[in-house]
Amino acid sequence: MDVLPASHSIGKAFRCYEPAIDLFPTGLWARVASRVIRRAPRSLYGHGNAAGYQPLRRAIAEYVGTSRGVRCSPEQIIVTLGVQQALDLIGRFLLASGDQVWMEDPGYSLALQTFRATSARIVPVPVDGDGIVVKVGRKLAPNAKLAYVTPANQFPLGVTMSADRRWELLRWAANAKAWIVEDDYDAEYRYVGRPVASLQGLDSSGCVIYVATFTKLLFNALRLGFMVLPERLVEPFVSARSFVDRHPPTLDQAILAEFITEGHFGHHVRRMRQTYAERIEVLKTSADKHLNGILDLVHAGAGIRTLGWLKTWKSDHDAAQQAQKFGLEVAPLSSFTAKYQQPAALMLGFASCNPAELRRGVSVLATALRSR
Repeated sequence: MDVLPASHSIGKAFRCYEPAIDLFPTGLWARVASRVIRRAPRSLYGHGNAAGYQPLRRAIAEYVGTSRGVRCSPEQIIVTLGVQQALDLIGRFLLASGDQVWMEDPGYSLALQTFRATSARIVPVPVDGDGIVVKVGRKLAPNAKLAYVTPANQFPLGVTMSADRRWELLRWAANAKAWIVEDDYDAEYRYVGRPVASLQGLDSSGCVIYVATFTKLLFNALRLGFMVLPERLVEPFVSARSFVDRHPPTLDQAILAEFITEGHFGHHVRRMRQTYAERIEVLKTSADKHLNGILDLVHAGAGIRTLGWLKTWKSDHDAAQQAQKFGLEVAPLSSFTAKYQQPAALMLGFASCNPAELRRGVSVLATALRSR
């Protein structure tokens, strides 16, 4: 299988937002792309559909229905330039100035900034081992217009929202006539059991908007994602999207559609799931050996990054700066909190580094955290 040459590998310990780009089958992608371009009708070179390329929407609907338990038709899908554009469209169309928005705390800071840009009022809601604490959200802002959640693999704590908490959130949204934005961030990568089914699949009142991206599943330069909308939102969202950028790149969509329908996408995800499971094992084993007493690394059950709870540093910001001086890319957990402070911890990515790079990264991190 053709992949990026080792000399072009750009993995770096402990980059948090990058998949194993060096293992992406570039030769296979190029062959699919070449075939699509050779056979492309003239219409693919003209204006596209604001909702997205229809064959890709069909492929996405079939895939997420099987793999994530999402219940939708292709007509409910809008292809976007990643999750960030989906959140921007949701904020523009569904939120008015002063509307309250529940945000997980700690949570995804770019989502917070996107909704804040609409002049919405951000309401930080704490997260515990079962996910967002709905009873606190109800107490703080019972009539909030929207709740943003990452239920399958909470960012950044990595917890999975419990079944009871999911039903509680759905009941609140239905009664409050609020929207739930379900960001299914890297939920495909679960290393214990099968991937947890989507919140959208449980929704009977049509209040969940499901958003996801292909960036973390394939490669960062592929700026394509999608959202699954309740039927009543489809037409107004397509109209709103046409004013933003007309349509996503049609040829890229056509290539991705072929890549999915021919089974390459599913095969790649399964292969990466196995690879990442091996890499978190390497990271955990190495951390337990070299960082004992300094940092307690969480064995991630899903995703492409994990947390290490600091034992000898009071400030994770200072610890992150120290690690960066040694050439490491880590993020302090405190940079994702708004109101509810967490113990000091560092976020470490493991997907983009091979085992040797992970072991070396742990060794360097141990040296960095012992050096003050």
